[in-house]
Amino acid sequence: MKSGPYFMGIDGGTEGVRVGVFDQEGTPVGFASRTYALKHPRPGWAEQDPDEWWSSLVAAVREVIGKNNIAREAIAGISLDATTCTVVALDAQDRVLRPAIIWMDVRAVDQARRIAATGDAALKYNGFDNVSAEWMPCKALWLKENEADIYHAATHICEYADWMTHRLTGEWTASINIASLRWYYDRNQGGFPTSLYHAIGLDDLLEKFPQRVLDMGTVVAGLSKKAAEELDLPAGIPVAEGGADSMVGTVGLDVLAPGKIALITGSSHTLFGESAEAIYGPGFFGSFTDAVVPGQYVVEGGQVSTGSVVKWFRDNFCGGLLEEASIQGLSHYDLLNKRAETVPVGSDGLIVVDHWQGNRTPYTDPEARGIIWGLTLKHDTAHIYRALLEGICYGTEVIFQTFRKYGFQPQQIVASGGPLKSPLWMQIHADVSNLPITFTKVPDAAVLGSAILAAVGAGVYPDIQDAARHMVHASHRIEPNQKRHEEYQFYVEKYIATYYQMKDLMHDISRHIA
Repeated sequence: MKSGPYFMGIDGGTEGVRVGVFDQEGTPVGFASRTYALKHPRPGWAEQDPDEWWSSLVAAVREVIGKNNIAREAIAGISLDATTCTVVALDAQDRVLRPAIIWMDVRAVDQARRIAATGDAALKYNGFDNVSAEWMPCKALWLKENEADIYHAATHICEYADWMTHRLTGEWTASINIASLRWYYDRNQGGFPTSLYHAIGLDDLLEKFPQRVLDMGTVVAGLSKKAAEELDLPAGIPVAEGGADSMVGTVGLDVLAPGKIALITGSSHTLFGESAEAIYGPGFFGSFTDAVVPGQYVVEGGQVSTGSVVKWFRDNFCGGLLEEASIQGLSHYDLLNKRAETVPVGSDGLIVVDHWQGNRTPYTDPEARGIIWGLTLKHDTAHIYRALLEGICYGTEVIFQTFRKYGFQPQQIVASGGPLKSPLWMQIHADVSNLPITFTKVPDAAVLGSAILAAVGAGVYPDIQDAARHMVHASHRIEPNQKRHEEYQFYVEKYIATYYQMKDLMHDISRHIA
């Protein structure tokens, strides 16, 4: 049996939960994962069953321990990350009152507009601009106004990570990371902005939130006896406070000092960087006080639909490639990438706007929708696939342009997530934004980040920065191609112009089918 000490990281994602076990140098010992259902009851809605989160976690933990011959007693610490803006309502007996409203759900459009209209000082985190319908107060207000019985019956309203931490420990806590990123918590200003919550009629929500707000890596409690029995682990293992999946990913990429930018990819893209100074402005989120490193500020941008758009295209329009991919011994994605490599920059005049589920930044527009234009009879599957990749990269570059406008200068991208399996996609990112991209030996940055927090909680390292220095290791780097970068500028300009030309029509369609 492997005796450790080892650290367990749990990553609660959109499509499933992933568990990783690492040693104190960040070397993986084993992984296991389980998927769970994602339901869309109406356009723009997205829900999941929290009890399925837990059953999936139990199965994954038992598998990773058993499959890798790890001694149960070798697990010296546990921490977790999860999707944010995921609203869980529970009664006094901790029973889930309704399916969780997850991050990509944008039903709270009207509530977001009214919150923005308050003009409260806390809206600096939105750049005093549009408020994202994804954020916790918007969804909680929707719940209060549309499902009042459930709202008032809820003793606790919390996020996925809070709920999972409670299942592991029996304690109710919130991460300063998630509270600042999505609930407008600002330690510099005394915590929760009561004026904002009062202005929108959610004073009572503050009583339903977890009352202890902890820094990431702080020990919440030991693993409870009940959870230990279900997971087949010893009770008492220190469980450290975690955070948002993408932000914990920045820990797993060692993006903890100004200059680097973390590109966390998956169903969506999130971009995070550390700023030495507090900066605010329209078009990006933040900067969030103490969200990862005490004394620093986190800036954030994001795209709602990236990997999910590519998957949508593969699942719905590429069935004819299945036989050819099988003959060549390739996956669907491998064959698409192989074909798209031969398509020129700009995909022979195709522009894709990646707003399949709205836009997070810089427009914060939940009613924006996806667009493909420039189609001719010359274009085939490879053209459209490459144009999808390029459109996503154009969206990322517009976020970088917004950061630069307010004084935050990305100098290097550090990337993680499923899309890294496509060298073509990553090279397009580098070329469009003219930035080098560094990759790490452990591509599962969120899982490693959670394990790093677990190591801090276990007392092996004094703080997150020291733990990341020991546990994160670079693997390779790609450089941008200057010629292709110059060619892409024309298409980036057309991408930007498309949103403004089509905005009103997109909104009309969105409201018509709502």
